Amino acid sequence: MEKEKWYFIDSGFCGPAFNMAMDEALLEWHSKGEIPPVIRFYGWNPPSLSIGYFQKAEKEINLDEVKKQGLGFVRRPTGGRGVLHDKELTYSVIVSEEHPDMPHTVTEAYRVISEGILNGFRELGLDAYFAIPDSEKEKAQLKDPRSAVCFDAPSWYELVVEGRKVAGSAQTRQKGVILQHGSILLDLDTEQLFSLFNYPSERVKERMMRAFSDKAVAINELRKVPVTFEEAKAAFHKGFEKGLNIELVPYTLSDEQLRVVESIMEKKYLSDDWNYQR
Repeated sequence: MEKEKWYFIDSGFCGPAFNMAMDEALLEWHSKGEIPPVIRFYGWNPPSLSIGYFQKAEKEINLDEVKKQGLGFVRRPTGGRGVLHDKELTYSVIVSEEHPDMPHTVTEAYRVISEGILNGFRELGLDAYFAIPDSEKEKAQLKDPRSAVCFDAPSWYELVVEGRKVAGSAQTRQKGVILQHGSILLDLDTEQLFSLFNYPSERVKERMMRAFSDKAVAINELRKVPVTFEEAKAAFHKGFEKGLNIELVPYTLSDEQLRVVESIMEKKYLSDDWNYQR
């Protein structure tokens, strides 16, 4: 039987506002039936901090430090916590809620989409698996996380290698479409990451950093031979095709589509009202 064809977009390295505007535009076009489901890979230039839709920027983020380090900053349309996008491959998946292979619950849809990421890790020779929070304490943490840092908290169907989290994802559903995007860490600077958030005291910060190092890990900490950005793209491209049983067809946005993305970027993701007012 012929495999379903999805678009594949490799955006390269883009600014934070453009990245979020692109995901929103793809969701809009898919909701109107103008494009099929999409897998998109991208990077960030400059390296950027993104925060979840519900986070309070002034309260949780050290905005002076973000500026001092020359980082980009943007609020995502998805939930979740703060992520420093630097040495990573970022992916997004845009697919209808009514797609026959997509479960209706958020957690089960995570599991199905994350099969692509799971297989990508295995292409790189890493024994990734899904971990499910089983204790009442872990389940309570999902509802009331103490940390503003994405990789610091357990989640349903988390992708784990050697007991530590290797990918962080967030999801939203709008206009009948699922948008899931997330970070696949190649390298991680924990000290830099934790310098970008506010803490009650230095002691709390140190304690959380130690705990974080026990919970999260980057791909190149797990491999003897480091993975390049291009190698990661190739592995996860295969992973999504295998995990979702699809064929990825390369797609490039038209000039008119790019103008739409830029319009969304200007009106929304470059605006202080969107990024800071919550």
